[in-house]
Amino acid sequence: MISNLLGGIQDWFHMMYSAGVATVKSGHAASLMYTAAARWIFILLAAFILIRAIIALLRSKSPSEVWAYLHIEGSRNIPITHWENAIGRAPSCDIQLEDMSVSRNQGTLVRDNNGYWTYMDLGSRNGAFVNGEKTVPYKPVVVGAGDKLVLGSTACELFPVSVAEHMNNIRRRAEYTHILPPWMTFLALTLFQFLTVVQLKVALGTRYVPSVTVSFVGLAVIMWAYVIAMKVMHRRGFEIETIAFFLSTLSLSVVATRFPTQVFKQFITVAIGVGLFLFMCTWLRDLKRTLKVKNLMYAAAVLLFAFNLVFATSKYGQLNWVQLGGFSMQPSEIVKLAFIWVGAATMNELFQRKNSMVFTAFAFFCFLCLAKMGDFGTAVIFFVTYLVISFLRSGDFTRLIMIVGVAFAGGMVVLRFKSYIAARLDVWGHVWEAANANAGGFQQTRTMSAAASGGLIGVGAGKGWFHTIFASETDLVFGTVAEEWGLIIAILMVVAIVTLAIFAYRSIWAGRSTYYTIAACAATTIFLFQTILNFFGSVDLLPLTGVTFPFVSGGGTSMIASWGLLAFVKAADTRQNASIAVSLDDQGLTSEGADHYEEA
Repeated sequence: MISNLLGGIQDWFHMMYSAGVATVKSGHAASLMYTAAARWIFILLAAFILIRAIIALLRSKSPSEVWAYLHIEGSRNIPITHWENAIGRAPSCDIQLEDMSVSRNQGTLVRDNNGYWTYMDLGSRNGAFVNGEKTVPYKPVVVGAGDKLVLGSTACELFPVSVAEHMNNIRRRAEYTHILPPWMTFLALTLFQFLTVVQLKVALGTRYVPSVTVSFVGLAVIMWAYVIAMKVMHRRGFEIETIAFFLSTLSLSVVATRFPTQVFKQFITVAIGVGLFLFMCTWLRDLKRTLKVKNLMYAAAVLLFAFNLVFATSKYGQLNWVQLGGFSMQPSEIVKLAFIWVGAATMNELFQRKNSMVFTAFAFFCFLCLAKMGDFGTAVIFFVTYLVISFLRSGDFTRLIMIVGVAFAGGMVVLRFKSYIAARLDVWGHVWEAANANAGGFQQTRTMSAAASGGLIGVGAGKGWFHTIFASETDLVFGTVAEEWGLIIAILMVVAIVTLAIFAYRSIWAGRSTYYTIAACAATTIFLFQTILNFFGSVDLLPLTGVTFPFVSGGGTSMIASWGLLAFVKAADTRQNASIAVSLDDQGLTSEGADHYEEA
């Protein structure tokens, strides 16, 4: 059907030429007319798609839900509003007990997906007793309704919420969940993709290949198959995925502009990325299962780095590309997923020193491998992510300051022995100087010139000149988008990434487990920091580091990793019926209840 429509459009262009536009080459006038009109349509469609998704994400709030009550004997009932709670005398504890015989961090009280609660003592001074039996430090013990839990000299009992209060939790969560129906958004995105195909056809001329059409049609099919399948499963929230699908559409266009024959490869990586996203969302639903494969993730990351160091070929001064047949990959991009998988931790793990030491050693191993590979842009991203994870795990600013100090000293040593990195820093802020404009600052000056020539609405996909510049589809992709799609769309794609980060941060307050909140914050840290380095680096506000823009830059492993990282954000989404990563039963809503809710 789409092929027939494309054929009809091409016939229309031919008739216009035959009717009297004989002073220009065949199709040239039609191309100009189409591009002139389409540029405004693209702006309107992009604004409708992204602003609609952004507003829905920012409007949604995470209400406080009561999951049980802790009755303090002779005192009061304390509502428990999290699945994972620290108990103790310290003000930072979720459940604070004003008892000097209770340790500052006495223990943890944790709920699982089935509604069972466990208490784990953290090696407290006076210990803890459940029904008269003393608990073993760092060994969880089940605490049922009515069981007597003695902490220091404080006796307490755990009571579940009533059915009425449980239903009130569901009602309040639904009220705070602002989700718009996806159909209009996805129709607009499909129209955006269709018009992009036509635009590329008229702009690329003889460089256009049929695989461009196949790739965009394939992306539209995946997109619609996904939303229909999720609706069948009673899921309603698609804002996060909408942003990813839109940015992936821009990625196909960017690749088509520079390397039309490579678009199908890029589409395949999008398909693989969506598949990985679905797999990870489903796997992350079960926290116990997720934690069981941590050791496998450690091993996978080590093997990927070892494979990289053994088989990679030097490319642009870096040893991070591995050739496999006609494909090339960057193992470090996939290691990002393992880094977050093992770095995130449950409440019980946060208080185990051994767990933190193992992760720190693993992070140090990753830094050494990246240094050996010469990929210092990715090393910076790993380091910032490590800082975020470390702070969320410990809340210790002093420790972070020490880490940053050591890293700064290490960075000075690197600059001493890696001259090309020092050269980039020397050029930073001086790219327009005569000595740099056509040398070390060549890429940045061309990026800014291209963005300026594109203006607010761009010159049209495939119509620019910037695609002839090296790395215009990867490290300098902001320049390509700004020139061809306009500054409005370029800024919107940056705002979309920032929105994901804000949404992840706000999800912390309703997170079912610290594992999901740490993972979501770490993933959006990578998204946000890559965006900052890519955008600011290409316009000389920061040194050019050679990192990609999430979802938009060309490159298979970068695209796959972006979709994988998105799964961590989706897993932290507790909005009513929004996330495949949270089962309906976990939300307190069965399939039958979902049907009733949809009707209401």
